Amino acid sequence: MFAAGGKKPIIFSFSVFLALILLYILLYSSFVFLILGIIQFLFILYFFRDPEREISHGIPSPADGKIQSIDTENNTIEIFMNIWDVHVNRSPSSGRIKKMKHIEGQHSPAFSKKAERNERQFLALSTEHGEVKIWQIAGMIARRIVPEVEEEDPVEKGERIGMIRFGSKVKVEFPKEVDFSVEEGQRVKAGSTSLGEWNER
Repeated sequence: MFAAGGKKPIIFSFSVFLALILLYILLYSSFVFLILGIIQFLFILYFFRDPEREISHGIPSPADGKIQSIDTENNTIEIFMNIWDVHVNRSPSSGRIKKMKHIEGQHSPAFSKKAERNERQFLALSTEHGEVKIWQIAGMIARRIVPEVEEEDPVEKGERIGMIRFGSKVKVEFPKEVDFSVEEGQRVKAGSTSLGEWNER
């Protein structure tokens, strides 16, 4: 299965691949270009993969990648996605999208402190626990954030909410204390890795 946001890049990549095949057959172009065409097409297919996931208990991770920071004082967590991770993001809770805002910005490396000023998509998710704030932050290579939801859409825990193309970061701010069961530096998978449980005390 492939991400909805990858349809156009996949079609374009396949068109380039077909063009290189035709050039090789009709004009006897370099075999190297044909190999490069195959490599780029396979990479695009790999990058835009969107595997089905069994949704975890508790609070499912919104992204694949490495946990960059956990701030228990402000109830926030940041997950960095490198170019090899699945880039489809999922909702950490059931609820309703109350606000969405695309913010233009820079394209600093997503793992740097300057990433706070990068291009990003903000989502405010109204849940039974309060408002969960989600930022999909573009990185140095990423130039497009593709949402799969709109304002007032209901979402289920672990449901796809969009993707960021080619390297990025997701930041989540929870409205109340969370008992995190993960730690900084740990690798997680969107939907299937539990970040922890809501602290109901």
